[in-house]
Amino acid sequence: MWKTCISLICIKLDQRQVKGPNGEQIHDVRDKISEKHEFLSYHQGVYRFCFTNKSPYHETIDFDVHAGHFTYHDEHAKDEHFKPLLEHIGKLEEALYNIQFEQHWLEAQTDRQAIVNEGMSRRAIHKAIYESIALIGASVLQVYILRRLFERKLGASRV
Repeated sequence: MWKTCISLICIKLDQRQVKGPNGEQIHDVRDKISEKHEFLSYHQGVYRFCFTNKSPYHETIDFDVHAGHFTYHDEHAKDEHFKPLLEHIGKLEEALYNIQFEQHWLEAQTDRQAIVNEGMSRRAIHKAIYESIALIGASVLQVYILRRLFERKLGASRV
């Protein structure tokens, strides 16, 4: 027979209720800011968690449920218990390989993007420097041309 230990942590709620699969009240707490509660579930089924906030303000709920399974120590494992477990381990191994492969691919893609980013950054800086040099050169050329123009006009009017 399996039993499940359920740990429940809630922060800042006016009322918390937990009902079992048969509708029986397992946990009912009112007006506590923070609490950790544990209970054993002896029946399989859907457990209902109900949270109530009577405050007119929006509140954040930190709701964490941890379920841990344990058996009685006098029961011994049989082959039919291991076969589904080994099947799930095989599926998890394949899923883990796929995750590692995708993670490696994402890391490689990130490295490529970083190289492209650095190259574009370097080119943008070079372009900005060239534009600045061209702007300074154009300004110097304008100053030279304007001085020369005014020197000719002033020289011609002084005669």
